[in-house]
Amino acid sequence: MKKLVSLILALALLCGACLAFTSCGAKGKTLDEVKAAGELVVATSPDFEPFEFLEGTTVVGIEVDIMKLVCEELGVNLKLEQIAFDSVLPGVQAGNFDCGMSGITVTEERSKNVLFTDVYYIAAQAIVVKADSDIASKADLEGKKVSAQLGTTADSFCRDEGYTVESYEHNNDAKSALTTGLVDAWVVDNLTAKQMCEGDSSVKILSETMTEEPYAFAFAFGSETLVEAINEILEDLIADGTIEEIFANYGESYIAP
Repeated sequence: MKKLVSLILALALLCGACLAFTSCGAKGKTLDEVKAAGELVVATSPDFEPFEFLEGTTVVGIEVDIMKLVCEELGVNLKLEQIAFDSVLPGVQAGNFDCGMSGITVTEERSKNVLFTDVYYIAAQAIVVKADSDIASKADLEGKKVSAQLGTTADSFCRDEGYTVESYEHNNDAKSALTTGLVDAWVVDNLTAKQMCEGDSSVKILSETMTEEPYAFAFAFGSETLVEAINEILEDLIADGTIEEIFANYGESYIAP
């Protein structure tokens, strides 16, 4: 009997611990909480043109324009917080920010830690090499050294593929590693590659992409009602052509999910 009582008490303590853990793990704000606060705090790394970049000290870009419309529909202000890319998702997960927005690819691993909105765009990872390079395809990267932005899927994908990777906090530095000969190739989002390589005759973008990836916005678990509302807004913005128009405003083609 004592053993049975002890077992029951142990199970009760375990269940209580699980409930406490679940409660502590949900750090995201609900739709009502965001509306009550009057603002949506969004973490971003503004070195990912055309999605997020700086004009003077102002953060602008495709995702900024989309999120402004989202906040307008929610009836709240958009507050942007500039941080390094590899700190965006951990910061959201910890509840330091309501949302993460930096050309973030949805992956199975990331989905274990944060709550994603529906995908709003299909991107591709481009391979950039020097103009006189003999690298013509992804297959030619075997045994080569590549650069990528720290914490990105370009970084993790290249490592998973077995490439020697030099990671940098900013894409400007990842590109410089290529142009100065520290690496043989630079892997980055295709639109960012286009923007950052335009007018630079020292580099070229290969026609073959490294991989295709779905982009979405990240929230902490606990923000389910907020994400549900944002998904409805994104669905409308995709359906009526608004997001495609935003891409066009930056001279880019839109690939719908």
